Amino acid sequence: MAGAALTRYCSPFSFAAAPLLTLDLREQLEAVVGAAYAIDRELTPGGMSRIFVAEDRKLGRKVVVKVLAPEIAGSISVDRFTREIQLAARLQHPHIVPLLSAGELPPERSGGTSLPYYTMPLIQGESLRTRLARGKVPLADASRVTREVADALAYAHANGVVHRDIKPENILLSGEHALVLDFGIAKALDASKTQDGSAITATGVAIGTPAYMSPEQAAGDAGIDARSDVYSLAAVLYEMLTGQPPFTGPTAAAIIAKRFVGPPAPIRTVDANIPSSIEKAIERAMAPEVDRRYSTATEFLGALLEQAGERPHDATAVERSIAVLPFANMSADAESEYFSDGMTEEIINALANLPGLRVAARTSSFAFKGKHMDLRTVAGQLGVKTLLEGSVRRAGDRLRITAQLINAADGYHIWSQRFDRQLEDVFAIQDEIARAIADQLEVKLLAGHDSLVRPGTRSIEAYDLYLKGRYHWTRRGGGLRQAVDYFNQAIAADSEFASAYAGLADAETLLLVWGYVNGRDYEERAHRAVERAMALGASHAEPHFSLAMYHYWVGSDPVAAEREFMRAAELNPSWAVPPVYCGVVLAVMGRGAEARELIERGRQLEPLSALVQALGAAAYAGMGDAQSVAECADRAMECNPASPLSQWVHGIALRLRGDLDGAVEALERGVDSSARSPFLLVPLGIVLAETGQRESARALWEELRNRDVHPWTSATLQWHIGDTAGAIAEFERGVAAPKGGRAVCLIPPFPGSEELRRHPGWQAALNRAGLGAIAQTWRSPSPPA
Repeated sequence: MAGAALTRYCSPFSFAAAPLLTLDLREQLEAVVGAAYAIDRELTPGGMSRIFVAEDRKLGRKVVVKVLAPEIAGSISVDRFTREIQLAARLQHPHIVPLLSAGELPPERSGGTSLPYYTMPLIQGESLRTRLARGKVPLADASRVTREVADALAYAHANGVVHRDIKPENILLSGEHALVLDFGIAKALDASKTQDGSAITATGVAIGTPAYMSPEQAAGDAGIDARSDVYSLAAVLYEMLTGQPPFTGPTAAAIIAKRFVGPPAPIRTVDANIPSSIEKAIERAMAPEVDRRYSTATEFLGALLEQAGERPHDATAVERSIAVLPFANMSADAESEYFSDGMTEEIINALANLPGLRVAARTSSFAFKGKHMDLRTVAGQLGVKTLLEGSVRRAGDRLRITAQLINAADGYHIWSQRFDRQLEDVFAIQDEIARAIADQLEVKLLAGHDSLVRPGTRSIEAYDLYLKGRYHWTRRGGGLRQAVDYFNQAIAADSEFASAYAGLADAETLLLVWGYVNGRDYEERAHRAVERAMALGASHAEPHFSLAMYHYWVGSDPVAAEREFMRAAELNPSWAVPPVYCGVVLAVMGRGAEARELIERGRQLEPLSALVQALGAAAYAGMGDAQSVAECADRAMECNPASPLSQWVHGIALRLRGDLDGAVEALERGVDSSARSPFLLVPLGIVLAETGQRESARALWEELRNRDVHPWTSATLQWHIGDTAGAIAEFERGVAAPKGGRAVCLIPPFPGSEELRRHPGWQAALNRAGLGAIAQTWRSPSPPA
């Protein structure tokens, strides 16, 4: 996108928008690597490199090409540097960003100095440094990051590689995982110094980064080992938990000097809520004397995990409480993950019907999917006494399902069983597992309930297609169209399957909300689906939720939406999304106090749900509460930074903080991850216009005009690029257009929209559409104090 700020990707360097540097080096690089890589753009440089994004011509993947700065390259032996890089390139680990290739720009092409370069994959996400700019990291997330980095370090150390520069800039957060960058680079620089290699030390590259380096590293000792990396990792953990590095000072020399005196200030003097065992583990890992530290990263991690028993949640967990962790997909086909996820959800739903048993919500349990955390830590985060985990292996019509009920306090199995059955027995297996748990936890079944599992269909084919639909529906973006297709197939297999109709209504409605489709035929499809869902399943929460979504987004009827959201919340009190969505509706109607109560109820029910947090941020934006917007948006990003909704509200929060470049980057990520949804294109264009990048904003408006979107969608951006008369004309034209696209006025106003909402022409259009009173209730938040 011309002129737009660059999309932020994981890197140790700041990838904020910056003008390209001189083209000389780029031209030299293209001359050397052009056959293999197409150079795309240059990013903001780091302390030792010029950094380019390129595309692998053969594989079509994006890579980062880093070229050592001439002042660095002139002080090293290129041959020795390349040999060290080759050793580091052998590291292959899930939490290590691999080195792909290395080479050099010959002297005749680089001003008389050979310039080494190396390449690595371009990883989408953000650095830990970027995350820390938003504040402290919650204990559970900090523990996860530390665990994954420690795992990477243990592997590298076993292969003879010490990182030497562990710091937040070199830890990348992509999706729900941490990856370590630049393994072996600091070692390669140090090992390849020439006799006049003082320039490297002066930059702080070879010996590490002052805030995190160990005393022996700061002293220039040649024989540093794994314990130096353990020291640095503990320093990073210290900063994650407190929001500040363990040592600070006015200069690098002052910071380095402090570590020779003793350990940093005890972490509990900064935050008394941190368990004492973590304080002790960090203190030992950062001991000035090498021999007093943990000898390996694995040993340090083991000490940290001992803190799980001290989690405050454990003391307050309900005695009869359980979390069902996502069942692992052990099938040969990775695409069968939808089935294992569906199995997990059905068991959660079945257990939720048991009186006297508290069951962690689906989104809270799924927040730990694939994280392999210590079970006591997971139980502490979810506030439960027991955990159910299992696996599903499917081969044709054969199933092998294992399940284990675990006491979180000691890790012992309370119950376990393996089921080898036919696919047609899947409902019976789910019911047997639920009943076994009820028996083990001494929970009485409700009278008259001969089955805990009520799938809504006896057609295995319909059920399987429905699970595929829900799997794609949760992923939003392009997955919504796939969800529609699978739900329609499920209905074709069983025309009485209420849940399939509800799923279809949800998917059709969200296609309209996100702007992928427009027109009355789509509205009618959503309406027919939701009517059928209600006719078949009005006693369940799901159809009422679907009807509420239709009333709000398509029918523009917040009164009816409030009624149905509340009915869904009554039928399923443990489901957080209906009350939070109802909070959004009440905020639309100007009932702020009631809205806040519902939002906070939902956030307590499912604190680890990115959707719940993002909806809360949206509602608070409309209520003018900037501080709550920031809190919910930050939490949404912590829960799921890859979610388009998380990135949307993160963009709002950054805009409120005055960080326009950061808002652009967040919204660009949201646009990419949402398959260029107009829902995100509009706010991105607004902020681009605010930053003076009007041509880029206009390009987005042209894109919207060439797509089948509601006139109000494109007109909102048209206003912000300065075409007032044209925007008002489009608003007038949109009055007669289908209702589904009017959702733009039910979305909280983006900061900077005040003049538009005060314009008589815009108000007149809304009044003619019967929405004038609603739109006037929104209040644009001001920057937090």
